Amino acid sequence: MSRPSSLVDWDLAGRTARRLTKAGPETSREEAADVVAELHRAAATAVAHVEELTGLHPVAGGPEPVVAVVDRPGWVDANTMGMAALLDPLTEALRAAQGGTPPGPLATAIGSRATGVQAGGVLAFLCTRVLGQYEVFGTGGRLLLVAPNIVETERRLGVDPTDFRLWVCLHEVTHQLQFTAVPWLRPYLEEQVQAFASATDLTPDVLRERLTDLVRSLGDAVRGGTDDDAPQGLMALVRGPEQRAVLDRVTAVMSLVEGHAEFVMDGVGPDVVPSVRTLRKRFAQRRKGRGPIDRVLRRLLGLEQKMQQYADGRVFVTGVVELAGMDGFNQVWAGPQNLPLVEELTDPARWVARVLGSRPAVPA
Repeated sequence: MSRPSSLVDWDLAGRTARRLTKAGPETSREEAADVVAELHRAAATAVAHVEELTGLHPVAGGPEPVVAVVDRPGWVDANTMGMAALLDPLTEALRAAQGGTPPGPLATAIGSRATGVQAGGVLAFLCTRVLGQYEVFGTGGRLLLVAPNIVETERRLGVDPTDFRLWVCLHEVTHQLQFTAVPWLRPYLEEQVQAFASATDLTPDVLRERLTDLVRSLGDAVRGGTDDDAPQGLMALVRGPEQRAVLDRVTAVMSLVEGHAEFVMDGVGPDVVPSVRTLRKRFAQRRKGRGPIDRVLRRLLGLEQKMQQYADGRVFVTGVVELAGMDGFNQVWAGPQNLPLVEELTDPARWVARVLGSRPAVPA
């Protein structure tokens, strides 16, 4: 998996994560098989509800959506591939743009192995928390449902397992539909990575040092370390207005897709998920406070307000649907020019005015 010039030894990261990963909740073989089967059924059931609510449908002739129910090591394997697919081309683009020569094999091996161990530690922690994920990078196109984490969470929350599994699937199937119904979305995100590389003045060696510091700080965050003297996360790589503009665009589109999924998973109502209100209330309690995931994401982004923008995504989607209906909101998928700007996330009427050509009165 790892190339000789890679910033991170992803093979080592995967092995480290597998070694450090905690076992999932205790279940019998029969119980585990039932969970896998029910998650597949829930994902299939969710498709019709998500399409009906959103008005989106996969493009004709596109790839067949794939659902994979995985364990924690399976999630690790998928994400080492995805992270390699995201970061390695960035390194190569930097080197090519600056005409640099790769460092010697010894320097590369030492640096990439150190970063690989750090990355493996972070993956080992995250793989116990993620409930589901649509693979955008790497192999791409698969919807992953992490069975042990779903079972562990539903037990901890004390909620109805059938309702909770469908509720989770509604969220993840929404992500799947976003990328299968909007074929330009994935290339757009990939273009932003390339744009970030083109706008940077960092050498690959300096980038390696910054990313090593960043990954190390993520490990500190997972273990509960403070933000004192922490590096600036991704913002440490940002030097000029072009890079800041790229980061704003990525933040806006990720806020959009997350807010859209949150809107859908609650929008289906109790006719589809009878205990949806209880699920939302208890799940919101789970998210409260500054937990490890919050610390990791804040450290990664390097700026507290960036986390708020992810929450703003739901405000944006709800606001636009209230002002312009679902058909009006779906104009956001017409092309990159219709994506929200960062400042529009908390001002949906501003997006409506810019994209739809009118500024409706906001109800008091």
